[in-house]
Amino acid sequence: MSSKRILMITGDFTEDYETMVPFQALMAVGHQVDAVCPGKASGDTVATAIHDFEGDQTYSEKPGHRFALNADFASTNPADYDALVVPGGRAPEYLRLNKEVLTMVQHFFETNKPVAAICHGAQLLAAAKVLEGRQCSAYPACQPEVELAGGHFANLEVTDAVTDGNLVTAPAWPAHPAWLAQFMALLNK
Repeated sequence: MSSKRILMITGDFTEDYETMVPFQALMAVGHQVDAVCPGKASGDTVATAIHDFEGDQTYSEKPGHRFALNADFASTNPADYDALVVPGGRAPEYLRLNKEVLTMVQHFFETNKPVAAICHGAQLLAAAKVLEGRQCSAYPACQPEVELAGGHFANLEVTDAVTDGNLVTAPAWPAHPAWLAQFMALLNK
């Protein structure tokens, strides 16, 4: 396996597990992961939230950890990266309003580089207009956005993931084993 340089775009109130687990797991197998957030620099932190599934009509939200960014958003060039990771949580709902973020996301689809998005990360993909004709899983509340963006919502078990071309998506953090395995398979092509 050759080491890849992976960009992770995140922000305040990103989902804790969906940020920290892929960040650490991808580094553990030898990849370089640069985590960035608009308006923040290397060494700054973002707040995380833990989303849990406790039998209510939707997930519950609890305070998570502080996640330290290790790269500067302002100097990020997506052409320098082999792949993209988009965690879920509440961050995608406001990151999708940032034109630079949308341009970065579009780059990975225009160049057919691997992209892994989970949970509410689909909101960012929908806003970047990269879902047309693609299978995309996400947290079920994001189904309308996936479909309005021209995607086909993949209604999966919470532990499953789906790959469509260069895109790997999953409904939420319980899918980490499937989601990360499918993403790593794309990285190894």
